[in-house]
Amino acid sequence: MPSVREEALLARTAAPKLAIAGIEEKNQALLAMADALEAGCPDVLKANVLDMEAAAQNGMPQSMQDRLRLDEKRVAGMAQGIRQVAQLPDPIGKVESAWVRPNGLRIAKMRVPLGVIGMIYEARPNVTSDSAALCIKSGNAVVLRGGSEAIHSNRAIVETLRAALKKTALPEDAIVLLSDPSRQAAAEMMALHGIIDVLIPRGGAGLIRSVVEQARVPVIETGTGVCHTYVDAGADLDMALQVVLNAKMSRPSVCNAMETLLVDERVAEAFLPMAVQALHQAGCEVRGCTRTLALCPDCIAATEADWDCEYNDTILSIRVVDGLEGALSHIAQHSTRHSEAIITRDYGRAERFLNQVDAAAVYVNASTRFTDGGEFGFGAEIGISTQKLHARGPVGLEQLTTNKYVIRGDGQIR
Repeated sequence: MPSVREEALLARTAAPKLAIAGIEEKNQALLAMADALEAGCPDVLKANVLDMEAAAQNGMPQSMQDRLRLDEKRVAGMAQGIRQVAQLPDPIGKVESAWVRPNGLRIAKMRVPLGVIGMIYEARPNVTSDSAALCIKSGNAVVLRGGSEAIHSNRAIVETLRAALKKTALPEDAIVLLSDPSRQAAAEMMALHGIIDVLIPRGGAGLIRSVVEQARVPVIETGTGVCHTYVDAGADLDMALQVVLNAKMSRPSVCNAMETLLVDERVAEAFLPMAVQALHQAGCEVRGCTRTLALCPDCIAATEADWDCEYNDTILSIRVVDGLEGALSHIAQHSTRHSEAIITRDYGRAERFLNQVDAAAVYVNASTRFTDGGEFGFGAEIGISTQKLHARGPVGLEQLTTNKYVIRGDGQIR
């Protein structure tokens, strides 16, 4: 088995060819990858069965199994996702600004690839194809280290995509999957300064924390989403109920799903009983603070750990707070800076919430589930960045690039 360094060097060698590839070459490669993925669906599904059998035997939580599971519809969706990336504008070579200095130098600021992007992620096979497509369109090579839980699925997907690249003008080593999915391999990958230009972890809090703390390569921190929705005293309660149900139950396993509901004490008596009833009917387990339990005794008592938990499941914690101040205080203490929402008809409180909450996405009267590159109109994204440097929010094509200053002169000296 080749070493992690040897495999990453394959992508490093391919990166310069990706950087100068034209839009037509990249789009043709992406379309070939999409066609190959659809044609290879039976083999991908056979591989996925092996991963699903192991997941069941190892007691993997159902929410994680849902992320791991593939079927014909999901594979078709992955292929369609690649085609959608092909349709997006090419960020590479885009001149963002240009100016002329008094000495005659003509300076332009343009978009260029990052180089080699390393992806460290868990049991999500769709991340494999999404990452490959976005990296190629943005002119980057990619080194993938998926979790051992999805090793058969990831291998089948990458073999299919690399076989498609072989028939195009782009090098197959634009996509490299580490042969070894172990934690040791991930640790070696984190140390490849000079070979990998940036790491992007996708997964639970433990994985992301490990990469941020251990990596010697720059990191774009994506993901953990302890997202809150605050129902203010000035809320339309019917609207609030619909937003709460969508934010929690439309897809509980994703990072933009709501994990904690905060309710102003002034509307708790009117809102909580109907909200808890609707959540229970939808199949959600509700954990509440003491004031919530007083109004809804059929809830489970929440612990301090619940306020910091990203459930990724049909579980919700509820806390009654002392107005906007209480909500802002709770969010400041427990938010992971992903997505936060207020439901209110009061303009002043809405504006204060927007201005004071520190998060990548802050909403008024809308579900946190909209934090997504496609929903924002950016196209596909590789994750949601919760940090402040380089990229924040949906990490799409533009966020997978950096700047280069191009200066043209006619003999100027300093």
